[in-house]
Amino acid sequence: MAVAQNSPTSLSANHYRRLAQDIKDWARELGFQQAGIADTRLEADGRHLGAWLAAGMHGDMAYMARHEDKRRHPDRLLPGTVRVITVRMDYLPRAAPMEQVLEDGRLAYVSRYALGRDYHKLIRRRLQRLAERITAAVGPHGYRAFTDSAPVLEKGLAQKAGLGWMGKHTNLIHRQAGSWFFLGELYTDLPLPVDVPAANHCGRCTACMEVCPTRAIVAPYRLDARRCISYLTIELRGRIPEPLRPLIGNRIFGCDDCQMVCPWNRFARLTREPDFQPRHHLDRRQLLDLFSWSEEEFMRYTEGSAIRRIGHERWLRNIAVALGNAPADARIVDALKLRLRQASPLVREHIQWALRQQQKDTTPSRGNRP
Repeated sequence: MAVAQNSPTSLSANHYRRLAQDIKDWARELGFQQAGIADTRLEADGRHLGAWLAAGMHGDMAYMARHEDKRRHPDRLLPGTVRVITVRMDYLPRAAPMEQVLEDGRLAYVSRYALGRDYHKLIRRRLQRLAERITAAVGPHGYRAFTDSAPVLEKGLAQKAGLGWMGKHTNLIHRQAGSWFFLGELYTDLPLPVDVPAANHCGRCTACMEVCPTRAIVAPYRLDARRCISYLTIELRGRIPEPLRPLIGNRIFGCDDCQMVCPWNRFARLTREPDFQPRHHLDRRQLLDLFSWSEEEFMRYTEGSAIRRIGHERWLRNIAVALGNAPADARIVDALKLRLRQASPLVREHIQWALRQQQKDTTPSRGNRP
């Protein structure tokens, strides 16, 4: 994105206050539920990030450490940045009830954020339009839009901007909206007045920590990504550790358990965005249907979706694990054996594990007979 270099210098403090309110109004007109403004000081969040990286909890996500300095200091990512305008957009769609899908081992569970179209382009386009509204009001200024696409401490910035607080599960929570929302940022060189940071309201609640299937939330506000199902099914490129496979259940792309039990999500609202509604019935599809997709079908059905980023191989890897966890079924055994013939080494290893699980479940019990 082109970045203008000349920032307005003649605006008064009152003008900037009015502009800040206008920006929040324009953001709502563009479909964002809220916008806030933060400065670029992230000392506490930077220390938290450093300790997390030092403990190796980022797993194979080397990119988290590669640009750590730019995450801590927004003006080093985009020189001249003095403020960050942060926006949030609800994404929870009308879909099959999450609990029902998770309880039916024959169905595939896909994280709610990935059921519709990929959010990256949509939010970046809206942020670009917001920047253009600002330019029309004040003239050329330096800016750049981000949506989970650069080394940005977006949750720390959003908390500073008053959009919510970091929950014990490390997701951002808003008192009137829960946590089912995306974040986006507009870095700017405009010295806008900043908002009051959000206060923490988790209290003594530990519901998210207790429900996590793999106990990935190792302490309040501390997530070990190496155990997180979202990491295992999306970020991890290699084999899923065998001890964690039974805990994944039928979750084939991401995990929402910690958000499902959060008391604040009783205030969450369904998204207004048509693009975030489920596509191809992915909110209630049979595992065997999805396992049968060829690579061509995978590419066709995931066009414009966040799911495509994992590729067909990891898609099959994840579903093989879910099939291993499914109720014993001869059709599952047949499908696994059929796919095994032409599977890559990575997928083959997970299919073989799934077959052992299925065949173990179908072995007749001998009871007390000798």
